[in-house]
Amino acid sequence: MLLEALRVPIVQAPLAGGASTPALTAAVVGAGGFGFVAGGYRTPDALRDDIGAVRALTGEPFGVNLFVPGAPADPVAYERYVAGLAQEARRHGVALGEPRFEDDGWEAKLALLEADPVAAVSFTFGCPPGEVVQRLRAAGSEVWVTITDPDEASQAAAAGADALVAQGIEAGGHRASFVDGDGAGDYGLLALLALLREHMRLPLVASGGIATGRAVAAVLCAGARAAQVGTAFMRCPEAGTSPAHREALATPTPTRLTRAFTGRQARGIVNRFLREHSTDAPTAYPEIHHVTAPLRAAARATNDPDVLNLWAGQTHELAAELPAAEVVTTMAAEAAQALAEAGRALR
Repeated sequence: MLLEALRVPIVQAPLAGGASTPALTAAVVGAGGFGFVAGGYRTPDALRDDIGAVRALTGEPFGVNLFVPGAPADPVAYERYVAGLAQEARRHGVALGEPRFEDDGWEAKLALLEADPVAAVSFTFGCPPGEVVQRLRAAGSEVWVTITDPDEASQAAAAGADALVAQGIEAGGHRASFVDGDGAGDYGLLALLALLREHMRLPLVASGGIATGRAVAAVLCAGARAAQVGTAFMRCPEAGTSPAHREALATPTPTRLTRAFTGRQARGIVNRFLREHSTDAPTAYPEIHHVTAPLRAAARATNDPDVLNLWAGQTHELAAELPAAEVVTTMAAEAAQALAEAGRALR
């Protein structure tokens, strides 16, 4: 089991959409943690290149994260919202993207990972079918499923998952819920861990708002085998985070959940676009993701933080501008100290 072999119980979150780089993953695994290459939004060929780049940088095991495809949204659900973004497009001198549905190269990426397996494949946005789990396990990969409530955990266990990534509501970026809307898990991380530890025997990886060694210690005490860290790596020099996003992470600006950028709930730092468009944003992923892609690209090009999707967890201002390996070692040392202090307090 990979989690039992880790020198440091820290997992680098996939960080799909820009922050993920082979250099970041290699730095984390080189420091004793475990890292994921983001397969989401990448073409199968680009994913193959990223896997090869990590292997060229390190001989340590690492994983790949994939998005489980959903179902197309009814155009009636998003037509009004798309029309309402026309003024934004004119303001930035771009045309909105087409609201298209696609499965993010699902079968091609699965075939790639069967033919060229990595140590673990994690899934977000749903539970892979049992036959997919068995295909990947037969190829030599562990299968981790990201869940947000106990029911999703039960579904993942029934499908044959080797480990569960428990994502609390504090987490930055997209909610990993199997459904987006009524019924989606909204548990805080510690509450979710308590429920899972009571009813599940699968190893748990805790995710959401973990930016310090003390937080790592807390989730280990709550029953997790490791802490998955995302936002805390986004200011590292190895990360592909845009300049405007890096600057926003260092501020105390609050975060909110929104569908405004992609049509799926995600936590980001509050900015103008989020404030003005969240109320009307529909549940329509990836259709809205494709619609707003030109707007977000224009904002990155001009370093405009008001139109960017500034994904971040609730503790984003604690992210340090340090090399990724130093983030891992610092958090591990802080966690060890916190655990020792907690032990003394209970004597």
